[in-house]
Amino acid sequence: MAKNTVTPFLFLILLAFSICVAATIHHPISDSHRSAASELFASTDGSFPSLEAAYEALRVFDVLGIEKKSQVSTATCQKVLENLKPSSPLKDLYYSLKVNGILKCKVDGKVYKEIASRLKATVKDASTLLDIHYLIGSLVLIKDQDSNVDVLLVDADGTFHSIKALSQSDGRWRYSSDNPESSTYASGLALEALAGVISLASSEVDQSKVNTVKRDILKLFDTIEKYDDGTFYFDEKFVGGHEHQGSLSTTSSVVRGITAFAAAISGKINLPSDKILGLAKFILGIGIPGDAKDLFNQVESLAFLESNRVSIPLILSLPETVYSLTKKDQLKVSVNTALGSAAPPLTVKLVRAFSTGAKDSAVIESKELQYDKKSGFHVLDTFPKNVNVGVYNFVFEIVLHDSDSEKDYVTGGQIHVPIYVTGIIDVSNAEIAVLDSDHGSVETLKALDLAGNDVVSLSANHLQKLRFSFQLKTPHGHVFKPHQAFLKLRHETKVEHIFVVGTTGKKFEIILDFLGLVEKLFYLSGKYDIELTVGDAVMENSFLRLLGHVELDFPEAPEKAARPPPPPVDSYSRYGPKAEIAHIFRVPEKRPPQNLSHAFLGLILLPFIGFLIGLLRLGVNLKNFPGSTVPATFAILFQLGIGAVLLLYVLFWLKLDLFTTLKTLGLLGALLLFVGHRTLSHLASTSAKLKSA
Repeated sequence: MAKNTVTPFLFLILLAFSICVAATIHHPISDSHRSAASELFASTDGSFPSLEAAYEALRVFDVLGIEKKSQVSTATCQKVLENLKPSSPLKDLYYSLKVNGILKCKVDGKVYKEIASRLKATVKDASTLLDIHYLIGSLVLIKDQDSNVDVLLVDADGTFHSIKALSQSDGRWRYSSDNPESSTYASGLALEALAGVISLASSEVDQSKVNTVKRDILKLFDTIEKYDDGTFYFDEKFVGGHEHQGSLSTTSSVVRGITAFAAAISGKINLPSDKILGLAKFILGIGIPGDAKDLFNQVESLAFLESNRVSIPLILSLPETVYSLTKKDQLKVSVNTALGSAAPPLTVKLVRAFSTGAKDSAVIESKELQYDKKSGFHVLDTFPKNVNVGVYNFVFEIVLHDSDSEKDYVTGGQIHVPIYVTGIIDVSNAEIAVLDSDHGSVETLKALDLAGNDVVSLSANHLQKLRFSFQLKTPHGHVFKPHQAFLKLRHETKVEHIFVVGTTGKKFEIILDFLGLVEKLFYLSGKYDIELTVGDAVMENSFLRLLGHVELDFPEAPEKAARPPPPPVDSYSRYGPKAEIAHIFRVPEKRPPQNLSHAFLGLILLPFIGFLIGLLRLGVNLKNFPGSTVPATFAILFQLGIGAVLLLYVLFWLKLDLFTTLKTLGLLGALLLFVGHRTLSHLASTSAKLKSA
């Protein structure tokens, strides 16, 4: 019977393609990111473990438009007010102001003035980049939250110079003058701090210093890393004494620093547009992070890219990359910013499309996609007739309508997207025949409907051949060649043989000459099931189908002929429950009569009875038994101890194991040693006194 199932080999093809597409097409921020943010930053009571965690959650909610401020404002504002004081650590003070910038907690203006006064006095004494970053950043935040507070730096040039002194020749920064190792992550912190100094300067900062920093940024971009798909990222080397930062957090730090610096100065920084777009693609290529910190870095860096004065990346994405000719699917393309915001007026042009197997022959050229205002997609209504099922490379180009938009947005030039065009393949003219080996004449010929459930029954001997043929056509009527077409013969003993079905002209055909296959088939006569497997990643109706069976009559196998392999072991029988093993115990040997056993027991007890009789005849000598209380007690305990040892021997014989008996005997032995020694010492002392008297 027919089975519309994808074979394992075809599954691997689809998996490889999905991985390739996932690595090439980048999608803007979507509702999936919002759902992930709601889960990763979930808080039942509206509180967070730290102010830094609170800011990260609130920042993500704010950028993604998630309404959760009311749930966290009360508890978080209380923590903000507790830390907004001059004596708080710089990091806590910095993140308190960050959180307050979003929640707008009720802060007294005097608090801002006290904090600003302390920060301005501390700036000149700061020795590490992190301290300077927190100090300058806090002053900038106070300036944004209360314009009445004086936060301007009198010696802005000196502060600018002290930060610039930590820079290196390759555009990276050191964390302090005592640490010779440079850091890419620290570069982002330094650029943020420099941007803050420029905005806090009471007079304009020397333009030559600003130009020097611009050159440092260009040098920093010379160290950028690149993937083959056009994505760019910054990586961090290990910096002793500081937590190692991953590629995402390092890239995010640099993006924040560059965009903050670009917003603080006049004019633009001439950064390569392809690298700006590549940074956005790298950040989006992370997908949906499973870590709250990674999600924050992703969202915040994209927010800075979207509002920066360098270039705003535009992301071309496709909701689907597999289109069916049978269903007449429409090719849809969307263009948005990295955060999913609407793009300026533009046109998406399909420059050309070509099959991956014929790159020099284009099937589509210079086709402008129609913009659908209702859906927001740029649409190609129908594929041209020369687009058949197969794998294609579509080359798109974004053309901005407004020349001013070209200064603010970066499109990335030509964008290559792999597209799978699928369809239902027509399977027809299937025939199976038994041929005479000598003359090639047809002895038995049967037609097959591979779309149905028909099966055939054939018979042949080793002097005959089996021929099977069929045709495959695409929805446009062209010959289709799938990735795999196999014919399988399975003997009733489960021995299988697989043959590749080749192409001859416009049809697939295979001829099995049983005379040449008797050794490969191990001379096994009997019933063989015939199975056909046809599959391809672009074939919507790939199938594995039982065609029927053939009864083969082979001669007896020679003595030296290869033997068939053992049948495959069923995994369930190998790892499943084993068969119950029935043990047959040896028949017990014949025992002596019970009366004889009792007689021997009596003989064993006779010496003990004789011992008791002897004691009764001789009498018990109690003359030397101690008379005073303490020695008498030790003597009684000694006698009881000996009796307990004898009783222990009896219990060991009846029920106790060896380890329990030895432990108990050890305790009794220690007791006997003590009381016996005291008793014998008393008797020896008494005997010595009698002799001296």
